Amino acid sequence: MEEEFVEGNFLGLPQREGDVDVAIVPLAYELTTSYGTGTAQGPSACIDASAQVELYDSVLGQDLPAGLVIATVPEWEGTRPTLLGQLDELADHASAWYNGACFPLFLGGEHGILPPVIRSSISHPLVDGNLDRLTVVQIDAHADLRASLDGEPFSHACAAARTLDTGIGKLLQVGIRAYSREEAALISSDTRITTYFAKDTQHPHSGTKHWDAWLNTLRSLKGPVHLTLDLDGLDGALVPATGTPVPGGLSFWQVIETIETLFQVPEVSVIGADVNEIGCQEDTPLTQFTAAQLATKIVACHALARKEQRWTPTPHTSSHDESSTYFRAMKEPQHSVGDHA
Repeated sequence: MEEEFVEGNFLGLPQREGDVDVAIVPLAYELTTSYGTGTAQGPSACIDASAQVELYDSVLGQDLPAGLVIATVPEWEGTRPTLLGQLDELADHASAWYNGACFPLFLGGEHGILPPVIRSSISHPLVDGNLDRLTVVQIDAHADLRASLDGEPFSHACAAARTLDTGIGKLLQVGIRAYSREEAALISSDTRITTYFAKDTQHPHSGTKHWDAWLNTLRSLKGPVHLTLDLDGLDGALVPATGTPVPGGLSFWQVIETIETLFQVPEVSVIGADVNEIGCQEDTPLTQFTAAQLATKIVACHALARKEQRWTPTPHTSSHDESSTYFRAMKEPQHSVGDHA
């Protein structure tokens, strides 16, 4: 039976009755962009573009929602007067979806959403207060491992570094092709970081060897995983309206293969994901439509994992009391949100 189309919902899907299986969580967060702007409008542009995405997924073998309750959450916008205050606010908002029964897909917004989203996952039953159990898989053009950018340690250019500060166990990166000397040194010295550079995976002669190594690294993972997909990880020709497009990136099908491979690993539970740095392209919907297609693939792969009983709801037994003032308790200066472009 054909689903009723509901404007403003992801894929136009109506929300069915019952507990939410998949939450589409738009985050209109854009406080530290350093080049192109407009990512605050990205989540709504992605949801609008998703109306044109096919519901059928060939790997899943059926149409979405595939029996799941998919909810499109009202768009979040920060209200607190400081950047760190808004990060705490975002973390509080995200934490509601880490109850062990729901799969959250966050739509950004700049990549600065990542540290508070990861911090909020500390309450997930499979993490249970210990983020060392969590692996973050990052598709990105930029390493995002700077200590600070323009004096701001919570810049989008520091998203992976601040995520490491939360205490995660592993960070796997692919597509990286724009990074500083400082970041190169950290990649070499921090054993938690494994980076596959685009110059290797996209090499016209030896690229296949490096790409296969990336996929095998994913297949070796165990435990809870968060997938963070910065659109600029793709080649800039595919996503020209993302905040900082960079040539020489991953193809669309390489990103699809990464998503499908990760979700198919038997001992992995992908507990959440985000698609970020979504720009709103005016002359063509290419950028936001690409984001919508990749977001749909993530949802379809989660649906398949449930269908094949590789992902089951986890009872919430944690007594962990997460702080709602984690970021504001940091020692860095608390800039007013008005200080950022």
